[in-house]
Amino acid sequence: MPYEIKPFDVDVETTPYVGAPPAPGSPEEAARGDRWTLNFGPQHPATHTTLRIVMELDGERIVRAVPHIGYLHSGFEKLGEHLDYNQYVTVVSRMDYVSPISNDVGWHQAVENLFGIDITPRCKVIRTILAELGRIQNHLLCVGAAALDLGAFTAFIYGFNERERIYDIMEYISGQRFHPDYTRVGGIMREIPDDEVFKRMVKKFINEQLPPAVADVDRLLSRNRIFRDRTEGIGTISREDAIAWSLSGPLARASGVRRDLRKDEPYLCYADNWDEKGAQAVQFKVPLATTGDVYARFQVRLEEINQSIAIIQQLIDRLPPGPTNLVDEGKVGLPGKDSVYGSIEGLIQHFELVMWNRGWKPPVAESYTATETANGELGFHIVSDGGPRAWRAKCRPPSFIHFSVLSKMLEGHLLSDAVAVIGSLNIIAAELDR
Repeated sequence: MPYEIKPFDVDVETTPYVGAPPAPGSPEEAARGDRWTLNFGPQHPATHTTLRIVMELDGERIVRAVPHIGYLHSGFEKLGEHLDYNQYVTVVSRMDYVSPISNDVGWHQAVENLFGIDITPRCKVIRTILAELGRIQNHLLCVGAAALDLGAFTAFIYGFNERERIYDIMEYISGQRFHPDYTRVGGIMREIPDDEVFKRMVKKFINEQLPPAVADVDRLLSRNRIFRDRTEGIGTISREDAIAWSLSGPLARASGVRRDLRKDEPYLCYADNWDEKGAQAVQFKVPLATTGDVYARFQVRLEEINQSIAIIQQLIDRLPPGPTNLVDEGKVGLPGKDSVYGSIEGLIQHFELVMWNRGWKPPVAESYTATETANGELGFHIVSDGGPRAWRAKCRPPSFIHFSVLSKMLEGHLLSDAVAVIGSLNIIAAELDR
């Protein structure tokens, strides 16, 4: 197959789109006739969410497309100045509501970097497993919706069924199904109820339930003539343009950009010597393509699901014993319930962190920390004045960056191609909130 995705060594020539419109203002453009304007969204069923694109059409071909943002008006970043470092996790998880646990991990990774603390080995393993489950959760929806947008329904059902199993796991460990809000400064909200039950649920999912579904989606779409005709050569972005537009994640890697923060700036269990026994980092491969079109982005995401399965398989039986929260180091972590109910020290620490906002003593400083989520680089820039909450919390969400390149991808294509291109970007409108 000319589009077979191989880890970091795919070499496929991109076929340029031959239907590009003439240059604006040229005699050829004048001969094309009148143009008309179409508002695509924010209620269009193919936009998936609240975003708007004003398209200028010549017949059925898109001559110009102007993306618009700001239809949620949630004030996510401003809320970071009013909620403390633990409370704000309930907001960041709603920035990308397709895989909220990934945002939880990213936010508290940034806070702990600001504080200059390192979490326990057990917490690192738990967070890494959950981050990869979040990546799978996000990709399943994206690859399923890639077919749904083009009129095929079956692949979407295959992906959505497996997402429900991830919700079951999140509900078991956190008590909440959709927004787990599971991480805390220096640890997690609560200990896993039972390690063996958690392991059994995760193993059954990644070994028995998920692989057949991914294989079904692959067989259903990868060689499907209609799907390939609708996605190959559509929405192409070159490697140079991907770098110039600051693309990251599957969008950048589908265009040949060798960049993955788990490899280039490793954290959690992706880094070497992640526990006191000197165990090496998890081994995985990062898919890379060169065509940079809708089909390549689909294939990269599909292969990333398989790589996430491999990461979880390496970690699930290496869940170390010990504490999950940093209770004694600066008292930044929440104490266990046994300590809260059974000792005055635990009760005071819990009261200071939860009720009094006096437990933390962050430095007067600023930091930027990024993690590799399913859609790309999710970064948080935190400015601290030494208080219990951020003086300024700025988010660098991948969707906000990627939405800006949509006009370049759409120009010259047919109106029917717009749904395929938009779906391949996997834009989450809550990340567009400004």
